[in-house]
Amino acid sequence: MTARRIRGAAVTAALTAGVAACSAPGAATDDGKAADSVVIGVATEPETLSPLLGYGKDGNSKIFDGLLARDAGLKLKPALATALPKVTDGGRTYTYTLRHGVKFSDGEPLTADDVVFTYRTVLDAETNNTAKSELDAVDSVKARGDDTVVFRLKYPYAPFAARTVLPIVPEHIAGKQDPNTGSFNTRPVGTGPYVLTDWRKGEKLTFKANPHYWGPKPKVSSFTMAVVADDDVRATRLRSGDLDGAVLPPNLAATFAEDGDKRTYEAKSYDFRAVTLPTGNEVTGDRAIRRALDAAVDREAMVDKILDGAGRPAYGPLPADDPAFAPGIERSRDLAKAKRILDEAGWKTGDDGIRAKDGRRASFTLLYPAGDKVRQDHALAYASDAKKAGIEVKAESATWEVIEPRMGEDAVLAGFGSVGDPDFGLYTLLHSSLAGDGFNNMARYRNPAVDKALDTARRTQVPDERKAAYGTVQRALVDDPGYTFLTHIDHLYVLADRWDGLTTQLEPHEHGFASGPWWNIEDWRPKR
Repeated sequence: MTARRIRGAAVTAALTAGVAACSAPGAATDDGKAADSVVIGVATEPETLSPLLGYGKDGNSKIFDGLLARDAGLKLKPALATALPKVTDGGRTYTYTLRHGVKFSDGEPLTADDVVFTYRTVLDAETNNTAKSELDAVDSVKARGDDTVVFRLKYPYAPFAARTVLPIVPEHIAGKQDPNTGSFNTRPVGTGPYVLTDWRKGEKLTFKANPHYWGPKPKVSSFTMAVVADDDVRATRLRSGDLDGAVLPPNLAATFAEDGDKRTYEAKSYDFRAVTLPTGNEVTGDRAIRRALDAAVDREAMVDKILDGAGRPAYGPLPADDPAFAPGIERSRDLAKAKRILDEAGWKTGDDGIRAKDGRRASFTLLYPAGDKVRQDHALAYASDAKKAGIEVKAESATWEVIEPRMGEDAVLAGFGSVGDPDFGLYTLLHSSLAGDGFNNMARYRNPAVDKALDTARRTQVPDERKAAYGTVQRALVDDPGYTFLTHIDHLYVLADRWDGLTTQLEPHEHGFASGPWWNIEDWRPKR
């Protein structure tokens, strides 16, 4: 995916968190002399910068490196390892050899013990890493000398190599701290191209080039991630030159169409918007309600009107162009079907147009994060579609601090999506063992057939068997939806046209901070 001049609206999903950032002077100048410094406006900041708690687990951390990394096409390539792993024992043993001479940013050498410490700590039951289920296949990780690491798996796990983009942390620092509360969470030390120099929560994070970096010295010697939750403020600061680039929704990106000094970078993504339908709620827990909502929603209209065409209807968690997508599950809005489902289930229309059953109204609250215009628009459109079927959806704006404790009872306009392998996103989204585990399986979805298919796909290496299992999962979600899948979203970034080497990747839900054209900022070159 390449850059082009802005020719119309595309979209990125605005995320939530943080307060509008205070002014952080931008690097842009007319003569381009300050091109070694960049200021980027993002909507959110991480809660932690420790990989032990999940930061950077999918790659693209500028502070850390994994054993492997991904290129622009998401193909795995060596990073801290000298080559892709040697796989033996029928896919149960993965052996990595480390690069010689790699140092952490404090000057201490990287060894195999650091790799072992990182993985063992992530997998420790006492570590508050909600993504540890992604490494379920790991039985043991051991060092063989200073430069060799051997993973033994409980079962052959086809996409395991892609999990080793996990950033490696220094045992000599992190090993002396509680991984959940230690200062490493906000003052990290890694092997990556940059080091964190300042973090003002809710305002900005500043980075400079790592003098001990094992790779080529970055041409961009410093950069700042300005945390600006409000879309309008980000656009204003970009226009004034206070920001060099920003993640923007389509209506604001379109305002830069005539600005010859700006370029847009569009990225296709696995990022989707969906409504969680908690099974513990007496309304959303009713399968007929969930099926009716799935039939009543107008996905195509959401893509056209909310995303200005920069996205695709979501018929499930995988986009239609994914190799594992189940053909035949595409479906258009069918309001007559929605009404028929409710009629047959005993949900009768009342005088106010809202259905009821056994004295219970077909009414529930849908929370969406405050300040996120894209999610707000999805929530309001969803409520409008649901009302036509006789279901009252009360859309309500709230902060994540308010939303999180209510996720077990109230619906949420949520965002998910992972790249690399279907297991990476579907298992945590749907498996009953993770119901209510933080933001994993937010709908508390429980379906034995889905669990079985997810386990089968995770444990077999036969491509056709994996694809069949994921087909079973997707078809089950049509018949027994725990979420109403709405849209897959394209991401949009606008930047000053002052550098070469910018590209985008196929992106996950998490974007803006780690993804975007700055995923490879260490490779940027100032234009001459």
